[in-house]
Parts: sequence; structure tokens; C-alpha cells
Amino acid sequence: MIEIQNLTKTYGNFEALKSVNLSIDKGTVFGFVGPNGAGKTTTMSILATLLLPTSGIAKVGGFDVTEHPHEVRKKIGYMPDFFGVYDQFKTTEYLHFYGASYGIARPEREKLIPQLLDLVNLSDKKDSYVDSLSRGMKQRLCLARCLVHDPDVLILDEPASGLDPRARIEMREILKELKLMGKTIIISSHILPELAEMVDEIGVIEHGAMVAQGRVSDIQNRLRVKRVLHIRVIDRAEELAARIRDEAHVSQVFSDAMGIHVQFTGGDAEQSILLGNIIASGFQVISYNEVQSNLEDVFLEITKGGSHDELA
Repeated sequence: MIEIQNLTKTYGNFEALKSVNLSIDKGTVFGFVGPNGAGKTTTMSILATLLLPTSGIAKVGGFDVTEHPHEVRKKIGYMPDFFGVYDQFKTTEYLHFYGASYGIARPEREKLIPQLLDLVNLSDKKDSYVDSLSRGMKQRLCLARCLVHDPDVLILDEPASGLDPRARIEMREILKELKLMGKTIIISSHILPELAEMVDEIGVIEHGAMVAQGRVSDIQNRLRVKRVLHIRVIDRAEELAARIRDEAHVSQVFSDAMGIHVQFTGGDAEQSILLGNIIASGFQVISYNEVQSNLEDVFLEITKGGSHDELA
């Protein structure tokens, strides 16, 4: 659905993007991760046809963003990190305005707008003026605006920026619904644990260069980032903790009232072997799982200065 090849953007002697390559399949939720100024917004702006690249190719749905910008705009919904709203409009008027801008006939808009407001949980605000909405509500309204023409691709630059915890949860749930609808979504965020719950793949960009792309678990394996395993047994927990300290790929073990926590550097196959060894030793396992949301660990490991050639 999205193809980027050797994408470069320069401002004088400054390279904002350095030969970025990226491929995102249809229906994928892609998390774009990187420090401030790394190049996330520049890449998204080029995909949204708002910024011309210096060189390279960027395509959305097979259309080149430079050669066929109007076709690309039909396929995308773009939500920038900072956006403006028309405060004197009611929410329904706001969506009618954008629907008309996309050439959607009024009878069709009359059917569509209530569905969009329901999707973003704003049905009860259909007659409210935009300036009366909270920031979180305005964010959701802008997301509805991005969906008014039913785009295949959503480009969301920090959609949870500045939101309180409840508003972030509401935004996250809406994005999960859009994922189930089969939308291809590119989303950038600094709230990495929340991003980890939603994305299928991540791309890490640093100093304008894409330094890693793929599923979080695959990148973890390549980096050998320590995973944390949580194990609960019926009894003999202290004995098990002492027993598995000598197992391969185990770097640290500690236990508490919740169970045994193991820092583990192996992959899925090695985890399976460890579980087999525990059971073979006569321990009765109640639960054995990997603690999720390790995106922060992956990000820190990638950006701490290691070799990027093995990851890109």
C-alpha cells in the first residue's frame, strides 16, 4: 500500500531525510518511532502530498505522491500533530463542509455523518459548536474529518498529543476499530507502551535515517533485547528460581508474591525449551508468559548508538 524508495529531503546543507526506504502492506498498522526532529513529520508530510521530496520515490496505493498528488489525496486521511478547527461551526456542519469539499453529495453526507460521529463517540455532540468541545473531542472530530471520504490509508501524526489519560484511551479504542475495518494506518507517538498495543510493525527513524523496521518481536530477536518472562508455579517457587538461573539465555532471576520474573535473551524457540525443562523437572506450572509492551526497551536499544546496518 505504501512504498518509499531512497526518499531524501534537504534544506540547504541539512538532510532532514537520508535515503529512507519503507514498505507497508495493506491493512497494516505501522508505528513510526523516533526522537523529536528525527524525520517522522517530514516523511508523513511527503506522503500527505504537503511537502515535495528532494529526491527518491514515495507511492500510496500505487500512485506517486509527486506525479499524481490528487489521486493520492483521495486515498489518504491526514491528521497532523497541530491542526486548526472552525470554532463557529457545529460538529455536523464541520463534517458537511469537508464532505462537500470531497464532492460527496448532501444526501450521502446525511447518512455518513451520523455514522462517523458514532464511530468517534461524538453522537451526543452533533449539535454542539466546535469551540465548546474539549481537546480530546476536537481530536476525535478531526479523526472523523479524515474519514469522511473513506480513505484506504490514515496518516496520524501524534494523534494522542496533549490528551489526558481518558482521552488517550478513547483515541486508542477508536484506532483499534479502524484497524478491524482494514484501514492501513501510519501513526507516530511518543507514548510507546500505548503504541505497542496497536501496531503490527514499527519503523525507527533517527537523524533522518530509517534504522530499523519490522515486528517488535523480530527486532527484539535481532537486537537480543532482554525479554521478561513471568512464571507462576503451584509451589517450590524459590527452588525453581534457583534452578533456572543456570539455564541458557537467562541473565537475571528474581521472585516476589506475583511469581518469578526472568530476564531472557533468547527467542521464541528458546522460551519453549525453557518451559519444557521446567516441566521436565517436576514443577507444576500455572502460567508462563512474556511481559508485553517492550517497545521502549527496543527503542532505547536501537538509539543508544549500536550498529544500525543489521536492523534497517
